[in-house]
Amino acid sequence: YVCSTWGNNHFKTFDGDVYQFPGICEYNFVSDCREAYKEFSVHIQRALNSNGHPEIQYILMKIKDITVYLKPNLVVVDGRIVKTPYYTSGVLIESGEIYTKIYAKLGMVLMWNQQDALMVELDNKFNNYTCGLCGDYNGIPIYNEFINGDVSYNSITYGNLQKISKPNAKCEDPDETQALPSCNEHRDECQRLLTSPAFADCRLRLNLEMYIQACMQDKCACNGKEDSSCLCSTISEYSRQCSHAGGHPGEWRTQNFC
Repeated sequence: YVCSTWGNNHFKTFDGDVYQFPGICEYNFVSDCREAYKEFSVHIQRALNSNGHPEIQYILMKIKDITVYLKPNLVVVDGRIVKTPYYTSGVLIESGEIYTKIYAKLGMVLMWNQQDALMVELDNKFNNYTCGLCGDYNGIPIYNEFINGDVSYNSITYGNLQKISKPNAKCEDPDETQALPSCNEHRDECQRLLTSPAFADCRLRLNLEMYIQACMQDKCACNGKEDSSCLCSTISEYSRQCSHAGGHPGEWRTQNFC
């Protein structure tokens, strides 16, 4: 029951679809999409940092009637900067060196590493009620996200549909006709990294192939630069998701890697 985004514009929906979407506008990441009273919404905006890597610039949340705005090392609630830990009517916000975490009593936990990686966990009472980049949470991969009735979408079209329209926003939609480059190289390296002894406890808990594919795409996108930072975000995500699934990843970071 986790939706996440990380690294090189990777997304994983509640239903387990993994896709890439490189948009830099503000998007609906996940919202309660019932017609009447919506319990929550989470919007995100990405941009490229000075190294050319995508990072989340800000997260804008509404939880019932409370508005929370997050930037790295900054938490703003209803327009006021607050110190953490901060608690207000059913919402607890904690912020450490690395992670900002929000616990909402309505059944949501949000965790952001203040850079590229965001994870939202939702109570299953929201099954079939969500929309956004995280999908509809109906338990069925592909359906209603990438296949809706008789229409099928690619990941760019699907991502663009989640844009929040802001009249004065300066951002271009990614081109839906340009497929993201496919990548069939680097499988051995990615497989070796993700099946190292440090991750022995993760193999049976997660869909390994999904992370191997993301790792391969990261490696291709780095155009052969021998740069371990190309791979760190997907390996980190694998480690986080493994912990979240009850696993105990070992020490995989070294002086020379990540």
